[in-house]
Amino acid sequence: MFLVDLNCDLGESFGRFKLGEQEEILKYVTSANVACGFHSGDPTVMRETVKLALDKGVEIGAHPGLPDLVGFGRREIAITPQEGYDMVVYQIGALQGFLATFHEKMQHVKPHGALYNMAAKDSQLAEAIAQAIYDVSPELILFGLANSELTKAGERIGLKTAHEFFADRTYQANGSLTSRTQKDALITDYNQSASQVIRAVKEGKVLSQQHTDVTLRADTVCIHGDGENALLFAKHLNETLEKNGISISAIGKWGSK
Repeated sequence: MFLVDLNCDLGESFGRFKLGEQEEILKYVTSANVACGFHSGDPTVMRETVKLALDKGVEIGAHPGLPDLVGFGRREIAITPQEGYDMVVYQIGALQGFLATFHEKMQHVKPHGALYNMAAKDSQLAEAIAQAIYDVSPELILFGLANSELTKAGERIGLKTAHEFFADRTYQANGSLTSRTQKDALITDYNQSASQVIRAVKEGKVLSQQHTDVTLRADTVCIHGDGENALLFAKHLNETLEKNGISISAIGKWGSK
């Protein structure tokens, strides 16, 4: 039996700025990465997103990013490993506060955007982020790019680590994501994207832009909540995976199966 977690970045509205159809998307995913106010989100949005996810039975994780609202956390900022550690601890704590009001626990932590991509390549930053998560709670699951420095750091420190695959992104021969600055970075065809996910889950491979196969794990698959037609794609992917013999479940529940 094939098993995969479907995660989605949510809670990325703030103030009068509204982004995504998260109440509907939550019907089709198993884990929610909730923005913690640095790259997006605000206290009210965080609380509302936590409640919506809990109502739908979706597991919740922190989605800490760089302090860059204007750039949506997708612009690299030079930070030290210590600053990365502090940012992650701070943002996990913010979300934990809201979860505590509902008497619920956090499942995972997934860095956002540029912080995620920086940690995928920078071993010192990756170690600082993994240490931050471990120090807050060694029971938290770290979501990171498959085969990256971040997942390696998580495994070394003893965290349960989920290797993440991106449904709507193309890959390079070295296993990295194609930069969003390139026109071929995103996959907009639903069937192409779903086929890529199915192969990653069943075969552990993805075809790179250089037309070579990259070997990787796909424990959890990301759907971007801010993407165009994100709701329709989430529904399509959920249904297509089930039709192809792939069960969908939150990764924190796998041990009980």
